Amino acid sequence: MTDKQITPDLLLRAYAMGLFPMAKAADDPELHWVDPRKRGILPLDGFHISRTLRREILRGDYQITADRDFAGVVAGCADRETTWINAPIMALYGALHRIGHAHSLEMWDGDALIGGVYGVSLGGGFFAESMFSRRRSASKIVLAWLVHRLRAGGFVLCDTQFLTPHLATLGGVEISRAAYHARLEAALKGQASFHPAGYQPSCGAIISSSSAGGGGNSS
Repeated sequence: MTDKQITPDLLLRAYAMGLFPMAKAADDPELHWVDPRKRGILPLDGFHISRTLRREILRGDYQITADRDFAGVVAGCADRETTWINAPIMALYGALHRIGHAHSLEMWDGDALIGGVYGVSLGGGFFAESMFSRRRSASKIVLAWLVHRLRAGGFVLCDTQFLTPHLATLGGVEISRAAYHARLEAALKGQASFHPAGYQPSCGAIISSSSAGGGGNSS
């Protein structure tokens, strides 16, 4: 399916059905709908912070912002040797961002964007699309801040599409398609906000709300 056949409204309806689009490569103009047999999710009450990551978060030598540079985060996620993010993907999610259904978290070192994650919000579900890191542990730090924000905003589902070893170290799990669709249906009945009123988290708050203190020194 070409990008001209997909509108922001159609994209949101696809997410509500458990589908998401991907391209085979950055230079492939076609988009393909995906509904994996096994789905990766990041349980919002089971995010794991290792002792190493705890130290990285508490160091605080960075700034986290929300929706400050959505296009920059998408571009950062696409800036790799192999990517499924093509020009139509960038345009479609940019359109979703403009109507309030796509969001980003950015990690900064001064004026340099060093990490980020973006995704789609719908009802009580957040559908994390991609993340990138230009500094050690940046993507893990951003995910810790994302999970805290989602919980504060009333989200009940964080979909990661697939489970990677990276996500597994943070508490990510894989569930069946049927189990995912049941969770999705429940999440869509709720309402959540990516910008909850009065939300001003600190590094300490990010740590205290997670399953930190658990074993290992893995980063």
